Amino acid sequence: MAEQIVKTEYSEIMQKSYIDYSMSVITARALPDARDGLKPVQRRVLYAMDQLNLGHDKPHRKSARIVGDTMGKYHPHGDSSIYETLVVLSQDFKKGMALVDGHGNFGSIEGDGAAAMRYTEARLQKFTEDVYLTDLDKNVVDFLPNFDETEKEPEVLPVRVPNLLINGADGIAVGMTTNIPPHNLAEVCDAVCAYMDNTEITTKELLEIMPGPDFPTGGIVINKSDLEDIYETGQGKVKLRGKVVYEPATKRSERDKLVITEIPYTMIGANISKFISDVLDLIETKKTSDIVDVSNESSKEGIRIVLELKKNADYKNLENMLYKKTKLEDTFGVNMLAIVNGRPETLGLKQVIKHHVDFQFDLATRKYTTLLKKERDNKEIKEGLIRACDIIDLIIEILRGSKNLAQAKDCLVNGNVEGINFKSEKSKASAAKLDFTERQATEILQMRLYRLIGLEILQLQKEFEECLKKIEKYEKILSSRKEMAKVIKAELLRIKKDYARARRTQILDAKEAVYEEKKMEEKEVVFIMDRFGYAKTIDISAYERNKEAVHAENKYVFTCMNTGKILIFTDTGNMHQVKVKDLPYTRFRDKGTPIDNVGNYDSSGENICFLGSEATIKNKKLLFVTKNGMAKLVDASEFEVNKRTVSATKLGEDDSLVGVYTTDAKIAIYSKFTLEGGIVEEEVVESNQNVCLASANGNILKFPLTDIPQKKKNALGVRAMKLAKDDHIDEVFLVTDGDEVTVEYKKKELNLTNLKLAHRDSKGSKIK
Repeated sequence: MAEQIVKTEYSEIMQKSYIDYSMSVITARALPDARDGLKPVQRRVLYAMDQLNLGHDKPHRKSARIVGDTMGKYHPHGDSSIYETLVVLSQDFKKGMALVDGHGNFGSIEGDGAAAMRYTEARLQKFTEDVYLTDLDKNVVDFLPNFDETEKEPEVLPVRVPNLLINGADGIAVGMTTNIPPHNLAEVCDAVCAYMDNTEITTKELLEIMPGPDFPTGGIVINKSDLEDIYETGQGKVKLRGKVVYEPATKRSERDKLVITEIPYTMIGANISKFISDVLDLIETKKTSDIVDVSNESSKEGIRIVLELKKNADYKNLENMLYKKTKLEDTFGVNMLAIVNGRPETLGLKQVIKHHVDFQFDLATRKYTTLLKKERDNKEIKEGLIRACDIIDLIIEILRGSKNLAQAKDCLVNGNVEGINFKSEKSKASAAKLDFTERQATEILQMRLYRLIGLEILQLQKEFEECLKKIEKYEKILSSRKEMAKVIKAELLRIKKDYARARRTQILDAKEAVYEEKKMEEKEVVFIMDRFGYAKTIDISAYERNKEAVHAENKYVFTCMNTGKILIFTDTGNMHQVKVKDLPYTRFRDKGTPIDNVGNYDSSGENICFLGSEATIKNKKLLFVTKNGMAKLVDASEFEVNKRTVSATKLGEDDSLVGVYTTDAKIAIYSKFTLEGGIVEEEVVESNQNVCLASANGNILKFPLTDIPQKKKNALGVRAMKLAKDDHIDEVFLVTDGDEVTVEYKKKELNLTNLKLAHRDSKGSKIK
């Protein structure tokens, strides 16, 4: 057979394949169905547990067995996602109503992971059996073939409550996400009943019954007035706060305490330790001095994070600081996205309830249709058995006279007496009139003799009457939507009565937390940083007592204001700013903190060319000199910015800064900052200045500082020295006329004062 090549556009194939993949993730993996509020993996886990007969009154079974059955029969996407689903379904701090009863380590609210599935065990909660899995045997939902068509699985579970609201949902699909908060079971049941009574009910009226989210972690929703719009559109932000309780000291030996007893839902997991870490940072950075100690006393009984306070601390202001500066106040982004008729759709509260109610009517119709058929079949059988009891002698005569079962059954159904021996013609004539149905005949032939006892016959008649009542009841339900609504509401109220719990989340309109930050007492301190980059500030008196040791052990030492900033110019052309208050204010012998921990400066990729305080450069000009011999003067006012990092100068290709130096028209500060670092000397004089540029190949050029023009910080500058192809600027010195300045360069002593003055942009002279 000849090979057939099909030509197609590659982009079309990619587009179609990606769309198919996206829709598969959206509809079959990440988003819940609006009817039962479950994602496929959740539905399959619960159904697999039901098939394993893991009821609430049965022993727990190994989680690995549940995961294996789910993966082997229904969900072939890996065991980790299935076990993670099983774990989350058991966590009552994540779900409004936990659906799985876990036995063993199933994780904690503080972010501890669950034990491996070979160690844990699980079974269904009674609530799940009663509300999520009941009536599966009554043809209430469609069953579909599984992935390899060896099993059947339910398309959707017959969930009796709006699980989408009660347990919420979260999921990330392709290009869309869902995030639905959990709600209170009792309130949701009441809201559904209210909708069924009045389908024109408004969202505002529904929120009078169901005020908003009810998170299992409690907490406080503080933007009540925004909820109507959120539930109308299905999108918005719910603002959450943890609950803080003030506990005054009862003994002299105790301290006043602020205790966090409830946390925002978004703080579940690692965010609890992050909150404690943030509080400790507030203490370390001197944002507050009112907190003496922080401890986490949380247990199975609930959350309890204790902050011990200083005497007479302003606990109200401190509480507001926690809301402002930590995740104790957070937002929950609501996006009520679910699958409706096979397509993703954003739903408002009323739409969620509508889809649920429509689903309940569909379930009830299928359930009572199945039950009605069953009772009608039962009625047929009971009628046949009662009639058979009345003519039991004739039936026995037929059975004794028949040659086989088929002949007897034919007689009972069709009155065919041919070939059957009767005791009398009268019996034969009576038998010829028999017209039992096939089902009745089968039951009669299988009937046991004990059913002929008088009391059994009375019981049979009683069952027949009950059957007639059930048929009448089912027909009434199926014939009237109003009657069916009564049944659905009665079921909801029963569920509410059996499983409802008190609301845990408080909902109100709270004022914005106002935190008055205590103003720092402005004073002069000494900044010191060692050669390893560990920086700190110390008191001036401590500096005076340890002056020699401070200069011997540290690379940078200068005074600054504790309210000011440290400026770091690097060879990459950037200027980084670090707030002095962000550095630890400690004793001289304390270690300090790496300076790149409190700013954007990266010690692994940048080298410091200049480091000083704002006062160091105030009212001065900065001289920039690069490796390739470019130079310029920049007014220091250009660096009075609020950004943590700015570009300090423009650099050419394959160029970097050699040094940054402060100067002005009359006053020169002799400070040398090189890649190796260190202050060579520091002296303030009134004089004119010259620039000395030394290259790696041993050339040196001295020219007046006034030859270098003043430019903007984003300018490239001018060429200060002509360099050979393989040469670059190595050292820069500022020299004042009339001063004797001798430096060590290339292991030689070099007198800069005696150097001949030349012009900018020349080669300079060779060092002998």
